[in-house]
Amino acid sequence: MTELVAIVDEGLGNSSYVVDLGDGRALVVDPERDPTPYLETCARRKLRVAYAAETHLHADFVSGSLELTADQGAEVLAASAGQCQFPHRGLGDGEEVDLGGLALRALATPGHTPEHLSYLLVDGSAPLALFSGGSLLVGAVARTDLIAPERTEALARDMWRSIRERILSLPDDLPVYPTHGAGSFCSAPAGASRTTTIGREKSANTLLAAPDEEAFVQQLLDGLGTYPPYFSRLREVNRRGPSVYGPVPPPLDRLDAGRVRRLTDDGAVVVDVRPIAAFGAGHVPGSLSIVLRDQFATWLGWLVEADRPIVFVLGTDQDRGDVVRQAHKIGYEHLAGELSGGMEAWRAAGLPEHRIPLVLATEVAGAVLDVRQEAEFAAGHIPRAHHVELGSVAGTDVAAAPISVMCGHGERAMSAASILEASGHRDLAVVVGGPGDWAAARNRALVTGR
Repeated sequence: MTELVAIVDEGLGNSSYVVDLGDGRALVVDPERDPTPYLETCARRKLRVAYAAETHLHADFVSGSLELTADQGAEVLAASAGQCQFPHRGLGDGEEVDLGGLALRALATPGHTPEHLSYLLVDGSAPLALFSGGSLLVGAVARTDLIAPERTEALARDMWRSIRERILSLPDDLPVYPTHGAGSFCSAPAGASRTTTIGREKSANTLLAAPDEEAFVQQLLDGLGTYPPYFSRLREVNRRGPSVYGPVPPPLDRLDAGRVRRLTDDGAVVVDVRPIAAFGAGHVPGSLSIVLRDQFATWLGWLVEADRPIVFVLGTDQDRGDVVRQAHKIGYEHLAGELSGGMEAWRAAGLPEHRIPLVLATEVAGAVLDVRQEAEFAAGHIPRAHHVELGSVAGTDVAAAPISVMCGHGERAMSAASILEASGHRDLAVVVGGPGDWAAARNRALVTGR
């Protein structure tokens, strides 16, 4: 078949696809806001992006279709039922777009969202690939609870019909390219890999093995976990059409320590993106630790209100552009700037700082607070641990002291500890490692007698 390149966002667990149409043009399916990976992929192949196809109104990221329109003149393809408020070609069930030798056929597959389309790439009458978006995933289907609680079950039933009547009737050897994959909070449950085939899902997907609609719906609903609150607003951002920034993100303003302090007095939040050891050794009082890594955007969107101005604290060698790109991809645009000179400048100004010690799993003392997701905690935890998901720590009364905060490695634990510290807790420590490290240390002690 024609060449296809997957562009994977490891942090959000999503994939976009660049399809070489064979005539110097490209189709991009479900692009994220930063156009750079699509533009670079096409530049290497001497392609122009002619089409940007949206499978649904995304809840977990801001669409990049308008970025590709602005830079490449791409025509946006989207569901008519989505009622997008920007120039696009609206498609309904069975409608085809002539790609010049190939065609893209829209298949109405509601479930993940009401307006959801899957796209079948065809050469004449021969199907080449299915872009399944948020319908059929690898070992899973996408969740149906992102629209409204009262619509969750009805959408699950829509999903059953979409999968059974529209997708599983396609050839077993047909490649399937989902948008949501491993690590995506849109998946229910999370899949383990990126691509699949119709036949592989028929034989291995446990949801598809459900004997009837009732069993399928119950199994799907039982697998739904929590998700970031920003999911509730991005569908509308994508329906209206987001602002266009281009491939180079605007730089963060440099703010002196006095300006940062005034901004926080006026309601801004300080987000410290340095590694946990640096944050633990000294940070702005009341600041929130979210380490700059692949998962940064998810936790920014989970822990910070979208309308609050944000001041960042970075290390000297960290990528400022990455901070802006990750914030923008989930629609966070109130970026006040960064603390110029970092913590060294804060100290030089004579301003106070707080510290949170790091401890090894063997040094855990006092109460243990495990802040991983429910499924992670259920899979294994240390015996005396109290469990609260990181996203709920701010609203939880944690009265014990001292508190050792634990996750899998330490990053989420430091986020939780910074939230607790901002609410008045002082006797805190963050565990470097997780339950597996604790268990390994305990087993070594049993073997060696030490």
